[in-house]
Amino acid sequence: MIRRPVAWVVAVVLFAEALGVAMLNWIMGNLVDAQNMSLAGLDPDAMSMSSKIGGVVFGLYFALCALVALLVAVRDRQPAGLGRVLLISVAVVHGLLAAAAWALIGRSQFVFMVVMLGLIVLLLVTYDAQRGPAAAGPRNTEGPGGPEGAEEPRESQGAEEPQDSQAAGGSPLTPPPAPTTP
Repeated sequence: MIRRPVAWVVAVVLFAEALGVAMLNWIMGNLVDAQNMSLAGLDPDAMSMSSKIGGVVFGLYFALCALVALLVAVRDRQPAGLGRVLLISVAVVHGLLAAAAWALIGRSQFVFMVVMLGLIVLLLVTYDAQRGPAAAGPRNTEGPGGPEGAEEPRESQGAEEPQDSQAAGGSPLTPPPAPTTP
């Protein structure tokens, strides 16, 4: 189906973005350092170092998200836990970067970010259809004794008490009626 190729494309592009973001911020830090630039009186060395550290951190974030997408592609299973959170957060980041690209850079970069956003969302959504036993289809829960299985015969000792919600007036799908106040 489409899930594995989408996961592979997302992984490759996120690895490329990780490398690109880290290199771009490193180059910008070197330019600030070489020209001894200052912004509103900030220390140029602090600006240079913060640009380099930010580039490395953001590059590692993209690389970690790419690793999650790569694991999804290799295993052909939906991401779970922290991996799912990382993919959702990188989708949000691409949405924000798309808005900034539209305003500052241009339409082609905006289209690239929106396509990446769409691929990440597609990666997350295509695996949602397989989640849990409910996706396997409807099961026949009716049988001897109801959904719990076959009941064992028991000896009658006077008045019988209802055993489950079905005997108390409810059904397996609806709860028993709520009590009313006078």
